Amino acid sequence: MDGTFDDEAEQAVTIGEYLDEVEERELEADLVLGGDEGKECTFNKGYMKRQAIFSCLTCTPDGNAGVCTACSLSCHDGHQIVELWTKRNFRCDCGNSKFGEFYCKIFPNKDVENAGNSYNHNFKGSYCTCGRPYPDPDTEEQLEMIQCCLCEDWFHEEHLGLESSTEIPKDEEGEPMYDEFICKACSEVCFFLKLYPEDIWAAGKQTDPTIQKEKAVLEDMSSTRRPEKPNCDSSYESPKIDEVQATVDSESTSLGKSLSQGENTSGSIVPNQCPKNADLHDNCLLGVNIVDASPVLSNKPMFLSKNWRAALCKCNNCLEFYNQKHIAFLVDKEDSIAEYEQMAKQKREEKLQQQEGAELSFFNKLGHVEKVEILKGIEEMKDGLRAFLESADSSKPITAADVHQFFDEIKNKRRRVQ
Repeated sequence: MDGTFDDEAEQAVTIGEYLDEVEERELEADLVLGGDEGKECTFNKGYMKRQAIFSCLTCTPDGNAGVCTACSLSCHDGHQIVELWTKRNFRCDCGNSKFGEFYCKIFPNKDVENAGNSYNHNFKGSYCTCGRPYPDPDTEEQLEMIQCCLCEDWFHEEHLGLESSTEIPKDEEGEPMYDEFICKACSEVCFFLKLYPEDIWAAGKQTDPTIQKEKAVLEDMSSTRRPEKPNCDSSYESPKIDEVQATVDSESTSLGKSLSQGENTSGSIVPNQCPKNADLHDNCLLGVNIVDASPVLSNKPMFLSKNWRAALCKCNNCLEFYNQKHIAFLVDKEDSIAEYEQMAKQKREEKLQQQEGAELSFFNKLGHVEKVEILKGIEEMKDGLRAFLESADSSKPITAADVHQFFDEIKNKRRRVQ
């Protein structure tokens, strides 16, 4: 707190503003850490769906390992740490074979290596296609970066592969109008998103002509080849994402039910006809077997609207495709950053309620005299603080010396009363 008031050149703040700022910073930290208090290594939890991960360049300069919050604090204190925000399906590496003779202080009996982990150049402290660090020591003003929800790399807005930054959906105040972003490279895997209704795209996104072309072909073919049987109607509403299993077992899907994929003379995707006696679950909302489809690439990043994942088809063929391309997490409700942050907020609320409950329990256990003394002390503090702020010169900032003097006066007053 002292540092806040020492610099008299800084703008003066009220106690309320200071406490609000502290609360905001604590919430921001909780959102990044997912409510993890950093007391236990997460290794025993396996490959967690999402957690905060750090890279220690002191121990692993090659950037081929990541550690959890607890290990970053207990085992790598004072080391050169890279904050990676969150990573999906990751298991703490601290102290395994990649760390040489260095052992984890919290949980030393780890596997030799976590084969299920994946690493990118972020673990070396570099980001984007330009490979620059963040914060960038060679730049006075740190440029804004956004994260791809597939590869989880971070990109500068001017390096997204767009002709102009105006193609990024933003409101008049420059705030993002998209919920999630898919980078240019990952958009090749997600070519099938072009076949979905326009409401999955963020408002303000400039239309890609190839999207309209393929959608027009789909609509035309659907109208001329729509099956007669109701259970083959591909226009039924997509089930809500929370009704779908969080993980998809690729062995349970059946490629035998896939249909042959046709292609018209222009190279656009042509929808399949429904198989005879097909089950409703096996129908594709797109009417297209994307497993065998040849994508038409637009080579542009994608900006998606809120809840776009809920619109994704969950037929057997589409689920098989997601597994083949290692993007099955898209149909897992708990995968998104929004869900991760919601979980963090819930944990924070529960923690605050527990603290309040503990304080109330402690207070209720006190005798009548002790309760009166505590309440009296609180009132004296409030009255003293109000008088202190009212008497302060509003044209001058509150210094550390002023704060120390205030508390000394409170202590002296208590001694005189006693």
